Amino acid sequence: MEAFRNIGEVSAELGVRKHVLRFWEAKFPQLKPMKRGGGRRYYRPADIQLLRGIRHLLQTAGYTIKGVQKILREGGVEDVKKIGSSQDAGSEAKGRARPSHVPVVAVDGPRQFSAAEISALRAIAAELDTVRTMLGAGNAQHTDHAGRRSKRAATRS
Repeated sequence: MEAFRNIGEVSAELGVRKHVLRFWEAKFPQLKPMKRGGGRRYYRPADIQLLRGIRHLLQTAGYTIKGVQKILREGGVEDVKKIGSSQDAGSEAKGRARPSHVPVVAVDGPRQFSAAEISALRAIAAELDTVRTMLGAGNAQHTDHAGRRSKRAATRS
């Protein structure tokens, strides 16, 4: 079993500043390091795994704090710990440890869309074309508040 680590050691190991770790403690009540005399924090190995998962979701996967809070509420601490564990185990474990409700973030190559997604994107593109037409097709439409053409519109002509 690994030894307990203080906030400085955890900060260095995860590459996250100490004040950020304290902030995460306030935002994620599931994260509860032991506190000893003088308020010193000691993180258990399970706390460090949870921190790794939180860090990955926030900094790599692009989740917001509210998004990670929702994952913790719905999927539980163990799902986020698994994500943290996969950061230790290497890339071969990442796919295995990902909970079903956490989307895959494509890193290698373009994303493949389903037929329904392609249809929805085409409908959005058509709607944007309609809005563009409604706003005016000519560059002369781009004016500032004084009625002058903007620099942006002037450079397009």
